[in-house]
Amino acid sequence: MTDSEIDNLIIRVAAKGDGVTGDGRHFPLTAPGDRIEADGNVVFGVHHAMPPCEHFPACGGCQLQHLDEESYADFVTGRVAGALAGQGVTPGAVLPPHISPPMTRRRASLRASRAGKRITIGFAEEGSHKLIDLQMCAVLDPRLFGLLTPLRGLLAEILPDKRAAHVRMSLTDQGVDLLLEGVKVSGLTADEALGDFAREQGLARLTIDEGDGPQTRWEPEAVTVSFGGAPVGFPPFSFLQATPDGEAALVGAVRDALPETGAIADLFCGLGTFALALGDKRPVYAAEGARDVILALKLGAARAQRRLVADHRDLFRRPLTPEELNRFAAIVLDPPRAGAREQVLQLAASTVPLIAYVSCNPASFARDAAQLVATGYRLESVKPVGQFRWTTHVELVGIFRK
Repeated sequence: MTDSEIDNLIIRVAAKGDGVTGDGRHFPLTAPGDRIEADGNVVFGVHHAMPPCEHFPACGGCQLQHLDEESYADFVTGRVAGALAGQGVTPGAVLPPHISPPMTRRRASLRASRAGKRITIGFAEEGSHKLIDLQMCAVLDPRLFGLLTPLRGLLAEILPDKRAAHVRMSLTDQGVDLLLEGVKVSGLTADEALGDFAREQGLARLTIDEGDGPQTRWEPEAVTVSFGGAPVGFPPFSFLQATPDGEAALVGAVRDALPETGAIADLFCGLGTFALALGDKRPVYAAEGARDVILALKLGAARAQRRLVADHRDLFRRPLTPEELNRFAAIVLDPPRAGAREQVLQLAASTVPLIAYVSCNPASFARDAAQLVATGYRLESVKPVGQFRWTTHVELVGIFRK
């Protein structure tokens, strides 16, 4: 192949989803192996796939349905490896990526709008506020997508004209937990419509927020999610990993690295995804800044008779010090997208033998990794996880050893 041919060939997919040619030009909706002709037309290559959803590419829920399985897996891995290379960090091993199957997303935040009698529910178009009225979805669990048609009927009763609402859905132990924000329930007819909808759809819980805070309107039994066999109370639309298999891949990667014995600390623990799944046979210290979440974990751990200390602690303002960290055989770290700079600075000064860093942002992870590596830690491995299938959102587990 000549240099000119390589220059016009898509050789990789950039972080935001555009295909990149050999000479560095960006073209949207292209896949590795596609060829750019002189007039700008694209000749599809062997890695260009037929998108499975009729709403692609207008719907902002997915950006990469035009990639085949091999190219998407390469993209997920490349996002992690590229971010680390940008910080000058070389992992000991980049493990094969885990990719979640279609139609397994168990948590979604959609928008709804009303114009006259028409109710629209869906994701916004890419780079726009215009909503795509979902008639199908290749990523949502069918139990979530199946609510959209009946939900249009309910919103016709409680969504004011020319107004927008948020539809937030989660799959819990008891079924679908539904939170509606921006609605208005006025009068007996609307109130009865809520109860009828919840019963007919078999909801685990129905919560509404008219602008003055969430109010639960239907909850036959306390809603929980379970981690490691321990059920935990679930505040409406609390954080969950996007797919059950994605969660299992992240937990498994951490579990495989942990020593067989010794206390561990789970920092930014949330409801206990790692603290409960990994702490069935060992003591765990779990810290989290959200009060309702840490209280739910504390109660759930007590009911399950786990050896777990739940600490309401803002780890950005008051990270664990080296003296506190050094008491643990391993640290599990699962911060938000911004990373954990303040806590990582303390970890860098500690002697903790193992850090399992779970990240939802390769860029902030790479910055934190560079800090740890500069102070004597070795990045033994990274495990990329693509549980937000067909999007540019990538997660990972990095294992550091002193």
